[in-house]
Amino acid sequence: MAGVTSPDGKVADAVAGHWVDRLAPRALRPYLRLARIDRPIGWWLLLLPCWWSAALAALAGRAAFPDPVHLALFLIGAVAMRGAGSTYNDIADRDLDAQVERTRSRPLPSGQIGTRAAALFLVLQALVGLAVLLQFNRTAILVGMASLLPVAIYPFMKRVMSMPQAVLGLAFSWGALMGWVAAFGDLAAPAWLLYLGTVAWVVGYDTIYAVQDIEDDEIAGIRSSARLFGRGLKPAIGLCYAVSVTAIAIAAALAGAGALGCLGVVLFAFHLGWQVYRLKPGDGRGALTLFRSNRDAGLILFAGLAADAVWRGLS
Repeated sequence: MAGVTSPDGKVADAVAGHWVDRLAPRALRPYLRLARIDRPIGWWLLLLPCWWSAALAALAGRAAFPDPVHLALFLIGAVAMRGAGSTYNDIADRDLDAQVERTRSRPLPSGQIGTRAAALFLVLQALVGLAVLLQFNRTAILVGMASLLPVAIYPFMKRVMSMPQAVLGLAFSWGALMGWVAAFGDLAAPAWLLYLGTVAWVVGYDTIYAVQDIEDDEIAGIRSSARLFGRGLKPAIGLCYAVSVTAIAIAAALAGAGALGCLGVVLFAFHLGWQVYRLKPGDGRGALTLFRSNRDAGLILFAGLAADAVWRGLS
């Protein structure tokens, strides 16, 4: 099926009125869309586990605040690597994307960018990510490099397994390890528990995201957790979120979180419960809104953990 796109090249699920569509030079817009700059929720969701981990490390190390240099590097790295991962994913999925209504307007299936140009853009973004990674200690560099394995295999999992979101969770949760190892040069139980909780969080929110494409995915033969769970969709997402909150709560306790950190975990849990309550399996637009709301959920958790570290520093 030939790719189709709107006359101005906008992608179907982009943020309305984004600066990419209003202010960026027209020649750059397809590349910015390929990197998902017009859909910032992706880099937020990649960034937040890094910030959670940095906050946990601050609590465990009795620091007054998560390392601000690390927070800034994680921000730059998240934007660059989200763009690189999305570019790689779109190169691998360009034929499948042409068969799904929501994705056929993307730059590759719609013909706005050629595969060779996309590959060169991928290399450029990966080099930015590498430059960021090299600012950390040796162990953190090795841990960061290891993330490339789940990133590399994820685009192909939707062809061979019923829940590719599990592999996405392994990749998108890697930041839960990075903040800790960047601070201490090793990995301990709180970091691993945070990683486990983040994987479950990713599976839950990406299942909500996949609700948008259930009908097209069935036609194209694309597998997803939303299709797998079927009528049990809401209980399954609720279970994922329950595992997430439990693991993150234990991680926070082991790191020495106090009342403010615990409050952050509780409010995070309430937000996830609200998502499950509001989800309607046949409402794709509503599912997208709930999916995007995970940025707010993640910021709530980070705010609680960081505030706890600050409070201890002032006490």
